[in-house]
Amino acid sequence: MWSTNTNNTIGAIIVALWILWVSNQIGNLLIPAYEPVQDAVASTSVAKVPAKKAAEKTVGETAARAEPAQSLPVLLASANANKGKKIAKKCIACHTFKKGGKNKVGPNLFAIIGKDRAGVAKFNYSGAIKKMGGKWGFADMDQFLTKPKAFMPGTKMVFNGLKNAGDRAAIIMYLRSFADAPTALPK
Repeated sequence: MWSTNTNNTIGAIIVALWILWVSNQIGNLLIPAYEPVQDAVASTSVAKVPAKKAAEKTVGETAARAEPAQSLPVLLASANANKGKKIAKKCIACHTFKKGGKNKVGPNLFAIIGKDRAGVAKFNYSGAIKKMGGKWGFADMDQFLTKPKAFMPGTKMVFNGLKNAGDRAAIIMYLRSFADAPTALPK
């Protein structure tokens, strides 16, 4: 049969499980469960649609709500360059921002807004950016930061992009701050 030590071990396991269960119940009472907030518009439109179409519609609405409906000039006007500095920490592995800074895997980005594409000296650009030509403006920088390979197929930039429009605007404002005379914001 079992010894006293075996009974004590099994008892300790049962008590430990019971304590975990009780602490979980108390935690659930103290901290309510997270429930995602739904738009009133989305919940009313889904209620009037059959179940199969509702699932399709909610997926489409979620995708549509992922991006704010604000225009780029509005986003830039409300963007914070300090927030952009925090977000741009992912950029410093490949880019520098200082005037006369060295090129890394990517070019130096000092005064990039308003500068010719493929215009940084001593940097070997991809054929895609050389072929595209033109100057970096606010709108195309926003599109590029959204998904570089979609904006410029063939680019060597391996960054996947930023989905949040506010984050992109903040980085653009941060990049804009690196210039002797920052480019005027679009209206």
